[in-house]
Amino acid sequence: QKEPEPSRKEQLSVKKLRVVLFALCSSTEQAAQHFRNPPRRIRRWLRRFQAFQDDRPELPEGKYLSLEAEEKLAEWVLTQREQQLPVNEETLFQKATKIGRALEGGFQISYEWAVRFMLRHHLSTHTRRGVAHPLPKEIQGNAGAFIEFVQRQIHMQELPPAMIAAVDEISLFLDAEVLGSDERKESALQTVGNGEPWCELVLTVLADGSVLPALVISRGHLPCPAALPKSVLLESKENGCGDDEIMELWVARVWRKHTECRGGASKGMLVLDCHRTHLSEEVLAVLSAAGALPAVIPAGCSSRIQPLDVCVKRSLKNFLHKKWKERAKDLADSDSSALLQLLLGWLGEALEILGNCPELIRKSFLVASVLPAPAGDSGSPRRNGDEQEELITAMEERLKIAKSRESSPEFPENDDPEADPEILHRLFEGESEAESFYGFEEADLELMEI
Repeated sequence: QKEPEPSRKEQLSVKKLRVVLFALCSSTEQAAQHFRNPPRRIRRWLRRFQAFQDDRPELPEGKYLSLEAEEKLAEWVLTQREQQLPVNEETLFQKATKIGRALEGGFQISYEWAVRFMLRHHLSTHTRRGVAHPLPKEIQGNAGAFIEFVQRQIHMQELPPAMIAAVDEISLFLDAEVLGSDERKESALQTVGNGEPWCELVLTVLADGSVLPALVISRGHLPCPAALPKSVLLESKENGCGDDEIMELWVARVWRKHTECRGGASKGMLVLDCHRTHLSEEVLAVLSAAGALPAVIPAGCSSRIQPLDVCVKRSLKNFLHKKWKERAKDLADSDSSALLQLLLGWLGEALEILGNCPELIRKSFLVASVLPAPAGDSGSPRRNGDEQEELITAMEERLKIAKSRESSPEFPENDDPEADPEILHRLFEGESEAESFYGFEEADLELMEI
């Protein structure tokens, strides 16, 4: 006989909260693979969590982080993600405990607190309206100052949209051990990691809607493929490239070629983050010689004000993951050269599609507030959030990665809007003080077996 559905108002067990936390830190699909649970069930647990919290907004008695301390933790999550470093149960709990040590008597951590924290600070990777949510207070001011600086420079220097570029890297990590194993091959290619990347992609889009060729830097001496897509430039180095060298290569092979096509005289602006490109004196000299003013995004702010982060990077990553999963089972015996050839082909395919979406690229610069909103347009956070959601949906449709209702691991089914973590965020709107927490038993941390 089938067991009755548990009450929707019942608190989730620690094991289930652990799965939900994994889904919020990475994705529902990855949580489903890791814990061998159907995505639909994980989405149902999210709904259960919401129903329970509606009835009981406070956590049990215990030590808690102040709002200021939580904001520091939220900043850390944002900066980790900008650098494609892992944000997961282990790293989140370690950092929270470190911040919480200042509390007299210690900090009691729990999965319930962690799930609430991720939602309260809009840190779920599912979010499709990130630009609508404020950043932690300390870096929100930095973001405002950056936007003011960029818009003023564009106006004062009369920069044409074709000379305003957003530049960023995507590092790809390949786990040879997982690729050679009997299962989980589809998770061998990742965009988060601690080690040396297998290859790095440098993407460039312009405020006029154009997409410049992507520069791909691979490790090891690989033969240059005979049929390289027009939109892809390849550099193979035995030990990869340092940050300075990557930027110098990009200036030589991408930016200078672009300015030459425009007569070579125009000044330009590059919107880029502050992490990888360390902006050494050598790089600054190279950029200056190429007539490019670097507009450096403050740490932790990229998810809101980097045009590439508004929709292009996430859509491209999802496209590459989809292609990889379709072929993963056949790739175990492939050498690095053959895998790279496949990747370059997929990248060329994606860039061709992106090149045919100039209106979506242009809108990304507006939604990120790099370009001022047209006269008469309020450009409010809510409006920008709506625009971002529409942009992501449109880009996924163009790249043919929009998920069907039945198979959607990232987003809830259409007939079940409460499952969306975006809607769960409403629970925490307006709350000011952080709550208290309880601990958990070591036995509760065992991996869930189904």
